[in-house]
Amino acid sequence: MSDFFPIVMFHNPDCGTSRNVLAIIEAAGYQPEVIEYCQAGWTQGQLLALFAAAGLTPKQALRETKSPAKELGRLEAGISGEAILSAMLTHPILVNRPFVVTPKGTRLCRPSETVLDLLDNMPKGPFYKEDGELLIDETGTRLD
Repeated sequence: MSDFFPIVMFHNPDCGTSRNVLAIIEAAGYQPEVIEYCQAGWTQGQLLALFAAAGLTPKQALRETKSPAKELGRLEAGISGEAILSAMLTHPILVNRPFVVTPKGTRLCRPSETVLDLLDNMPKGPFYKEDGELLIDETGTRLD
């Protein structure tokens, strides 16, 4: 199916939201291209294109918690987007996750059920997130 509907996911396997998004995509029958960006890193062009497609600024895409953003001074008032972007290139963990790219659009998929808006197919129900929250009931109805 993914040959007809390509999906690229920028994933951090240490993140529960990212794992949930990947599970939703796979349960819907897709085989996404998964890029573990903390290992692969980013290019400036890649980040700028991703943020533009998602309608976000570097500041809006900045991971503020569980990242070195504060220690690096990237949460200071008046910090420029260029300074945030530069830090993201050096410290890939600063980019919030997961980003998903499909022909239907590009989104930062937080909360994880946001990814459903980018898919033509939904997982068969019932479908639970890893914390046990029911996302799709047994009739296939989305509950978010």
